[in-house]
Amino acid sequence: MANDWLQQSIDLTHQWIQQLDLAPWLVPLQWLLVGYFVCLSAGYLILNLVALLVMRSHIQSARTELLPASYASFLTPISVLVPAYNEQETIASSVLSLLQLTYPEYEVIVINDGSKDETLQVLKDSFALTLSSATCPLRLPCQQIRGIYQSSRYPNLKVIDKANGGKADALNAGVNLSRFPLFCGVDADSILQRDSLLRIIRPFLEDPNAIAAGGTVRIANGCQVKDGLLLKAALPNKLLPQLQIVEYLRGFLFGRLGWSSLNALLIISGAFGLFKKDLVIEVGGYRHKTIGEDMELVVRMHKHMRLNNRKYRIYFIPDPVCWTEAPEDLATLAQQRVRWQRGLLESLSANMSLLFHRKSGAVGWLAFPFALLFEALGPALEVLGYLFMLFTWLAGWLDPAALVAFLVVTIGFGILISVVALVLEEMSYPVYPGGRSIMRLFLMAVLENFGYRQLNSWWRLKGLWLWARNSKSTWGTMKRSGKWQNTK
Repeated sequence: MANDWLQQSIDLTHQWIQQLDLAPWLVPLQWLLVGYFVCLSAGYLILNLVALLVMRSHIQSARTELLPASYASFLTPISVLVPAYNEQETIASSVLSLLQLTYPEYEVIVINDGSKDETLQVLKDSFALTLSSATCPLRLPCQQIRGIYQSSRYPNLKVIDKANGGKADALNAGVNLSRFPLFCGVDADSILQRDSLLRIIRPFLEDPNAIAAGGTVRIANGCQVKDGLLLKAALPNKLLPQLQIVEYLRGFLFGRLGWSSLNALLIISGAFGLFKKDLVIEVGGYRHKTIGEDMELVVRMHKHMRLNNRKYRIYFIPDPVCWTEAPEDLATLAQQRVRWQRGLLESLSANMSLLFHRKSGAVGWLAFPFALLFEALGPALEVLGYLFMLFTWLAGWLDPAALVAFLVVTIGFGILISVVALVLEEMSYPVYPGGRSIMRLFLMAVLENFGYRQLNSWWRLKGLWLWARNSKSTWGTMKRSGKWQNTK
């Protein structure tokens, strides 16, 4: 029955195409589609090559060395902000890791954003919180503050309990309470290496025009963490997190490093980023009406500085500094990728005046159109491309050479780009010990192109559709296992 329906649909479409005289255009359209993916793959390869040159320079200039102890008196104090919503499984270990960072002066502010689970109670029990009489100045808009708590064990730890308003709202509340000129946003399910702040502060010491810096995010699934400290980096046993490791290496370590070298980085991950507080307040803080608040803020900062002719730099630090839990089930991963795609589209659409503006430089003339043409619209064109090739094959209009070229570009180049990213990672900051781990990652670089990549494109297409419909943005519930953490 299904085969009869499919054949009838093909026959009807075949007749429709003949009536409209569209058949002569089908083969050129196939090659146009191939050309699009050639440009996409070439763009990523160029970014990897640029990243390789920057990485070599970074290593040769010894920037990966820790700052000497004599620098301690010159280091700007930092406020570490941790927005948390329903994070009872991981919050204690994550906060404990932050309290053990190697940095002369910093504070940790956890913002409990109206959690419905035991997040606040876990914090009270783990860190001996007592209600404080401190007040929170309203420099940025946020939901009602229900209470501010101070730890009796750790003088530099505060907890804000507030009504739910979303991650952007929680970060704004943290900025309001923060005391120091730099603030660092950290996800509540993340673990920072002890020297993370010492590494990410470097651009602010070397460049007076530095306004923000982001760090590499690694996947913590499979790693060993005890008392908030990363003891051993290891690959997870499950397939889905392994596939995401390759994806993160390709996207974080080299994609963002390439754009950073052009001062055209459009996103600093919410999992770990350092910002100048005064400038963030100047541009209005985090916006509530987007679920991609991390990217939207960075794009808005670019626009503010470019259009006002102010010198600035936004950096990406390639050292592996932040470990976070990746989804281990398809439902949670799908929700995350839909949210990421919507955040991308919301960030670009809200700052469209930056595109091809005469003052926008590499941001508006390279990074913005690349993100719009390839990352925002790419999923739709990839899914439609597969369907188009399938239809023309069933209808007998498929050019065999176009099919071969399409598969080589979409799958072959996909494998090549992932393998190049893995090779570069091994040349720079290898973290997974043993040849077996490396071989597994190379296997994942191949396997991700047969199903996983197509699933990602489908989820991102769904995000594009929801954004186009202007449906309500929601973060949803991210399922955490917390198995990799041990606070005992």
